[in-house]
Amino acid sequence: MSETQHHSQFRLLISPRFLPLFVTQALGAFNDNIFKNALVILITYSAAANLEGIDTQTLVALAGGIFILPFFLFSPTAGQFADKLPKAGLIRKVKLFEILIMIAAAVGFALEAPVMLLTVLFFMGAQSAIFGPLKYGILPELLEEDELVGGNALIETATFLVILIGTLLGSLIVLRAYGLTVVSILCIGVAALGWLTSRQIPDRPAASPGMKINYNFVSETFHMIRFGYRDLPIFRSIIGISWFWLVGSVFIILFPVFSRDVLSGNEQIVAMLLTIFSIGIGIGSLLCDKLLGGKVRDYYVPVGALGITIFSADLFFASEPLLATRTGEFIGIMAFLSLPENWRIVGDLFGIAICGGLYIVPLYAILQARSEPHYRARLIAVNNVLNALAMVGASGFIFWLSDEGLSIPAIFLAIGLLNIPVTLYVSFVVITTAVKRVAKKLGSMS
Repeated sequence: MSETQHHSQFRLLISPRFLPLFVTQALGAFNDNIFKNALVILITYSAAANLEGIDTQTLVALAGGIFILPFFLFSPTAGQFADKLPKAGLIRKVKLFEILIMIAAAVGFALEAPVMLLTVLFFMGAQSAIFGPLKYGILPELLEEDELVGGNALIETATFLVILIGTLLGSLIVLRAYGLTVVSILCIGVAALGWLTSRQIPDRPAASPGMKINYNFVSETFHMIRFGYRDLPIFRSIIGISWFWLVGSVFIILFPVFSRDVLSGNEQIVAMLLTIFSIGIGIGSLLCDKLLGGKVRDYYVPVGALGITIFSADLFFASEPLLATRTGEFIGIMAFLSLPENWRIVGDLFGIAICGGLYIVPLYAILQARSEPHYRARLIAVNNVLNALAMVGASGFIFWLSDEGLSIPAIFLAIGLLNIPVTLYVSFVVITTAVKRVAKKLGSMS
């Protein structure tokens, strides 16, 4: 593919090789989030949806754990099946299963039965865990290498935007009149549409049809981690991707408390912060493809990481003084944006998100392009396990620093500073090469 043909990345959106997968994964991410957030709101505000003897906060935490657990249990086996069998056919089966899950969710919503809904949430996590290695594993089979960065950029952009839309819809609709009915119909309809679009994904032969399945997910996980470690660029990409999810989770988890306790904002400010974050990551993802020109390189990974650190530090200096000005009254978006000092906070969060997009897209492309095709889906599955571990670790990280007495702005600063050594490891080759070039140039000038 020529250089002029490559760029526009948006051309992929009319390609029959890419569009069906793009729409299928976007619809799945939307369904995950509208259901999860509808369930959390129902648990939080509906007494009928609470379990006797378990408080609301514990139930919400339990829901988060239930959704993450299947990634540990099923990802390694899912990765093996994705390598052993044709991926497009497996995607169709997963999407058909999603329809059944959403029908069960509708019954659970109608009955306001928390045990049933938490069981549905577990199966939603399971189908997401199975779908992950399939969608990222089939992408290099459908696209040319110089399309991978653009394809990943579009998928990351769509994923964060539909997560935002699903989160807001699930939160806003569920408690309204007939809200549970609307959510149920929406979830079933979206799942059915996802199955229909999955039928248009082009078929490709299995990567490793003769492999033997190891159903011991623990040993398989460690086996693939050891295997991935043999190829350091791939292993560093996996570490970098997992770190991105830890950093992102820290910000997203803290947004509600940051809005209330630091910005003195109501729920509108939480929605605004999520919107800024989602749009920023989308812009950074799309920008990354433009900068790289379709080449699978990690040149902009350290640039993105440095930006995350700088903007996180500035977010600390911009928001820490606000702790002393809290009045106990909560303001909305218009009142918040009317204060000039708050625009600095908006800019910092937007900058963090854009840099996050620059950071994450090349790492996914490297993992896909450089992995041996016979092992690609299994390595992606292990990446998903470590991503899930990182998201769980984000909660532990917040709890630990909060217990040490750090404020929320200080936690943002801490995550920004910790970003430096991780980036030095993930981008060691790029950074050392750049340093050598600068030193050589300075030496020639002396």
